[in-house]
Amino acid sequence: MADVVEATSESVVQVRAARPVSGTVIGEGLILTAAHVLPTDEVTVVTAGGVRWGAVVAGRDPATDLALLRVPGLGVPALEPGEEARVGELLLAVGRPPHGVQAALGLYGRGAPARGPGQGWLPSGAAPFPASSGGALVGADGTLVGVLNAGVRRGELLAVPAGRALRVAALLDAQGRVPRGYLGLSAQPVHFPDTQPMSGAAESGVAESGVAGNEAARDEAARGPRGPWERGPWGRGPWERGHRGGPGREGGHEGGRGRGGPRGPRGPWGPGGWQPGGWAQGGRMGLTVVQVDADGPAAQAGVLVGDVLLALDGAPVRHPRELLERVRDQAGQTVTLRVLRGGQEQELPVPVGER
Repeated sequence: MADVVEATSESVVQVRAARPVSGTVIGEGLILTAAHVLPTDEVTVVTAGGVRWGAVVAGRDPATDLALLRVPGLGVPALEPGEEARVGELLLAVGRPPHGVQAALGLYGRGAPARGPGQGWLPSGAAPFPASSGGALVGADGTLVGVLNAGVRRGELLAVPAGRALRVAALLDAQGRVPRGYLGLSAQPVHFPDTQPMSGAAESGVAESGVAGNEAARDEAARGPRGPWERGPWGRGPWERGHRGGPGREGGHEGGRGRGGPRGPRGPWGPGGWQPGGWAQGGRMGLTVVQVDADGPAAQAGVLVGDVLLALDGAPVRHPRELLERVRDQAGQTVTLRVLRGGQEQELPVPVGER
């Protein structure tokens, strides 16, 4: 481990800005560091040999809190990217505080959170130390696993995975910014149980000439799509409790409000919020489109309010945040949406917008 730290430290510099942080050399004269400590576009970096260099900020990415520094003629070797970290793997966090190189050993004990404040960040398992942000997270073979950041969650040292960090660096180097993709629509989750045909569930979808279906369907469309919030047999739909006195309430008798009675179905909302597997087993998930921006990419591609999004580029979509994450890095590219409309499935090519 000491040999790995020594070799890695040659490619980790000190960045002197609002407060000292580290920087990871990822290419000839290119350094990734934490953006939140850079108040100006000119900073000083100090190499392992104590040599000071002037650096210019080429760009910042707020989503990853990364900044790319350019130092022409730096001559420091870059770290090679490694494979994606696996649970159970030992990782080394290497930084360069003012007193010299420092390292912390971590165990990659859990995967990156799919949702929540740590979404998209890799847990290093190592303890934070001064100036660790911007440092390198490496595997036992010395290859780059991620770029460290101690400011995402208090008391934790997380990292931007190396693959994503290098993609961000390439965009910052070429454009000075990271364009974000969007579709221009709002959606909410919907569940089709095995006992309910999807064609029947979509009869109230919007057609070219208006709302398809009978008078009941028109009334339903006037109220707007309900997705998983549709009122169920106990009055509340798929979440935990029903109306007062109903079987879904924590009560022991008709009309009562006691405690200890059976609870109604939870649906996808567990104790920590949305749970991807929270729906009852069986059936199919999708996203009901509840709003389409008039001049957005989705509207121009023909997506309509009432459509149910089933898949993006062949992979199912189950939550609006998942949809956002999957198009975020595809600005300027064309994706394929599989939608359910009027009981029929169809595919729509949608160019991803940029903002």
